[in-house]
Formats: sequence, C-alpha cells, structure tokens
Amino acid sequence: MGLGGFAKAAVAGEPADLSYVHTELRPFAQKLLQLVGSMPELSSDTLALTRQSMSAWAQPPLEYPKWDQRNIKGLPGNPSVSVYVVNSDATKRRPAILHTHGGGFISGKAISMIADLQRLALELDCTIVTVDYRLAPETDFRGSTADTYAALQWLHDEAKALGIDAGRIAVMGESAGGGHAALLALQARDIGKIPLVAQILVYPMLDDRTGTTKTPPAPIGSIVWNVAKNRFGWQAFLGMAPGTDKIPQAAVPARYHDLSGLPPTFIGVGAIDLFVDEDIAYANRLIDAGVPTQLEVVPGAFHGFDGIGSSSQVAKDFTASKVAALRRAFA
Repeated sequence: MGLGGFAKAAVAGEPADLSYVHTELRPFAQKLLQLVGSMPELSSDTLALTRQSMSAWAQPPLEYPKWDQRNIKGLPGNPSVSVYVVNSDATKRRPAILHTHGGGFISGKAISMIADLQRLALELDCTIVTVDYRLAPETDFRGSTADTYAALQWLHDEAKALGIDAGRIAVMGESAGGGHAALLALQARDIGKIPLVAQILVYPMLDDRTGTTKTPPAPIGSIVWNVAKNRFGWQAFLGMAPGTDKIPQAAVPARYHDLSGLPPTFIGVGAIDLFVDEDIAYANRLIDAGVPTQLEVVPGAFHGFDGIGSSSQVAKDFTASKVAALRRAFA
C-alpha cells in the first residue's frame, strides 16, 4: 500500500497497518499519516500550501544561546544570502557547523531549525550558521548551491570575528539539506580552499534516480516522503526531468564519479525511509574511496522520525550517534 492508502485509512479513523514501523515510533507515524492525509498531493498548484504548512510545524527559537540573522554577500552574479548565526562569541575559538535545512529542495526555512541548532550548539559548545538558500523551482540547483557555498566561504573568512576555529568546520544537513551538505563537501573538496573536518548527512536526499529508474519496495517510502514527492522535488531542483542521462554531475551527489578526498562522514537513515537504498549506496562508495564513514540504519524508522519522535529512545540514540560523530570531528 502506498502513502495515499495509509493516509486515507488514518483520516477515516481506521487504524493503519504500522507493523513495519518501530514500536516506539508507531504513535508518531499515525500522527504523521493524519497530517499528511489532510493535505493535497504535492504539485506546482499546492506548493504554496506545502510551504505554509511546514512553517506552521516549526518550533520557536529558544531564549539562549543567542542568535541573529545576517545578510552576506553572494557569489559573483548571485544575490545576497540570508544566514542565521547561533552561539557566536568573538572571544572564543569554537568549532563550527555550516547547516543546510531540509524541505525537498522546494520548501523549508532556516529559521525553523533554530531551536534544534541552539540545543546542539550548547551540547557541543560550537557555533552554527544555517543558510536560507533559495528554493526550487524559483531557482534551480545552481542558485541554491551558490548560496550554500557563499555561506561556507563567509563562515571561513569571518572565522575570527565569529569566534570560530577555521580549521574545525563541519557541514551538516537533513533530507534535502543533507543533499546540499553533500554537494557542499564535494564543492569544497574540488575548489580546495576550505578544509572540512566532517560531513554529517541525516537521511540525505542524494540521488535523483530514486523513484524514476530505481524504486525501493513497499513499505519503504510509505510515510512522509514518497516517490511522487521525490520526483517533484528533483524536477524542481534540476530544472529538468530526473533520472535521465542528461543530469549534470554537479547537481546530484550520487552522480559524482569520484568521492575520494571527502571528510569523515556520518550518514544516518531509517530502514523504511525512501532514501535508505541511496544512502547505503553512497556510504559504500565513500568507504570504497577511502573516506572514514559511519553508517547508521535504524530499523523501522521513517523519514524525519528523530524530529516528530524526538522523545522516543530510538530517536535519542540516533541523535546521540550524530552528536558523537561531531564531537570526534571537533576533538
């Protein structure tokens, strides 16, 4: 049964078959199915509603640690970029994370993640910069990747003023933000000016061929982010149909021929997340390329489980692994 069938059962008040979901996560899966089932299918006509709904789910920022919004210079030929700086202190020399938010390339805002990033910044005693990159389809991958690299370059160049150790910068993102973080690590490697100590990829969106030439079997991808949504997101991001041999390497991490020389990597994903196969494949390729790689596949976990199900032990364990990977990178 696809996402639509599960969602209809939940909306009608009938209990959905969630036997394939981790026992701790089943109440959260049921809630998600009800939320998703009340919304129209993602399309150009419903995109504005999708963006509005995502904003409504965001947590307000915490009072501490401090954060502020700044407009920084974009790359040549590109507009300025809005970034949010969390836990900056010019008197310190903290490690730093350049963060890119999720949203399928077509939705999401950096400010929606501030509260989570504040907690992480306190736990690791680090500074975090999160990027409000331009969304698709208003811009394709060229625009958003220009924005994320401009933010990384600014973070590195302004390290002293921000209280950052320029030799201890990691990139991190969730879902489409994980795809952006992976692209950013590849771009930084190829340009060769900004060293990275880690890339932290949380259920990253890495391969446009998922749902086109490669489709995982059910129930993989049956909750939150399904094949239809994935095709729409990649189409908007690429500016062309996904899954063909015309796709430029620079737009899709999984299409890069050479993954050598990348920083130590953490990849975490749920076993019923649509991205599980592509994430495992990317981890295998990193290992083959000699990149120190940690892969965590959580049984019965769906896309975004660590957010909505953050109170569960399985989500706490997953987050602890991610934090431990960052702590090792910063050591």
